[in-house]
Amino acid sequence: MIRAVMVINTQGKPRLAKFYEFMDTRLVYKHYATLYFVFVFDDSENELAMLDLIQVCLSQMHMVLNEIIFGGQVLETSSAEVMKAVEEITKLEKTSNAISLVSRSVSSWQS
Repeated sequence: MIRAVMVINTQGKPRLAKFYEFMDTRLVYKHYATLYFVFVFDDSENELAMLDLIQVCLSQMHMVLNEIIFGGQVLETSSAEVMKAVEEITKLEKTSNAISLVSRSVSSWQS
């Protein structure tokens, strides 16, 4: 179980802190640019899985920023519109992954 999620800048100032519980915990962090992404978790979670989760969070942030800013210009400021666009992108990615999985299985079946 994840016990806390924190984003801290290089000066040690928290930029985001969400605490769930603090007992019998471990932590894993990733330094990215001027921020540290810290996940605090218990023994039921895997450290490598937490590092993967941090990577997913970073890629999701990039996706959201790409919907807000394009070529240095602000495209959208409505959080509802941005989230709708991100959800549509996610659906398209899932659909394209499903199509590529089907085509691979069909091509191996025909061989």
